[in-house]
Amino acid sequence: MFRKFILPLIALAGVLFAIRTVVIGQRQPIPAQPVAAPSKSPFKTEVAGAGIIEASSENIAIGTPVGNIVTDVNVKVGDRVKKGDPLFRLRDSVTAAQLEVRKSTLASARAKLERLKSLPRPEDLPPAEARVEEARAQLEDAKNQLALWESVKDPRAVVREDLDRRRFAVKVAEKRLAAAEAELKLLRAGTWAPDIAIAEAEVVSADAAVKETEADIERRTVKAPVEGEILQVKVRPGEYAQTGPLATPLMLLGDTENLHVRVDVDENDAWRVKPNAAAVAQVRGNSSLATPLHFVRIEPYVVPKKSLTGESSERVDTRVLQILYSFKRGSLPVYVGQQVDVFIDAPAITDIGENGTTRPGNGAAVGGQ
Repeated sequence: MFRKFILPLIALAGVLFAIRTVVIGQRQPIPAQPVAAPSKSPFKTEVAGAGIIEASSENIAIGTPVGNIVTDVNVKVGDRVKKGDPLFRLRDSVTAAQLEVRKSTLASARAKLERLKSLPRPEDLPPAEARVEEARAQLEDAKNQLALWESVKDPRAVVREDLDRRRFAVKVAEKRLAAAEAELKLLRAGTWAPDIAIAEAEVVSADAAVKETEADIERRTVKAPVEGEILQVKVRPGEYAQTGPLATPLMLLGDTENLHVRVDVDENDAWRVKPNAAAVAQVRGNSSLATPLHFVRIEPYVVPKKSLTGESSERVDTRVLQILYSFKRGSLPVYVGQQVDVFIDAPAITDIGENGTTRPGNGAAVGGQ
């Protein structure tokens, strides 16, 4: 009975299951609905590119000219700052101590200069004048003694050595008087000009050292280079701020009143893009959010592609022409660093002439290779 009835039924069921499996397998799968409608070009023919939002001043990576410990951070993300506003401060205790030492050196140099310029002091003159009068009196005394000895008529009454001694005493007194008068003249003349010049140079040098230290202290307060918005803060009090270009900047700053879109256009389509051509940016995830763009400039250097969309069909070894457009910040609900889809009005290629000249479909001739 098993072979006559049950086994054929099992075989028939297996055949029906196989047929059902083949039929189901040949059905076309129903495509999954996208989470968001893809962007759609408003132009008849266009050049499309991925754009990234950036500040109109470009995204400025804030660094520090000297490396040290951060003591204060004066801003937070989203703050608006003006040019020259302090962003963060580095430790400057050692430099501040050096400043005090150099200020003392400057004060000493200035005091020395003032002392030299004020010479002679009034109280220095009377002693010098008294020494001159003393020397003059000694000279008169020596002359009188010599005259007395020379007045003796009888040579035998005078020892020649004593007479010569009186004559030498007169000459010594004359020299002492001349020296005292020279010292008085030098004292009345004041400080020698080269000495004042040396003292003035010492003041200038000390003042320059003070200014150098003050500038070094000022460098330890990093200030905003432009007016803008703080986009990112990656430094905290107590951390060590390194100098030089960093993979992650200490702070990111930019002017976000007007935003820029940096569009990457494939090098193969670069020749089709014309300055001032109409362009539209659409938000990814909601193509109904769109705004017209205003042409700013074309970067004249073609660079390797860095902004990747993540699609499997995307070429990563291509080079792109970067074009900058601007729009008002309130035109789109986007943020700096966000990607958008950009469509640029461009002619379509319909045929290529024998000489390599490309003719767009709207009838205008465009040269291409």
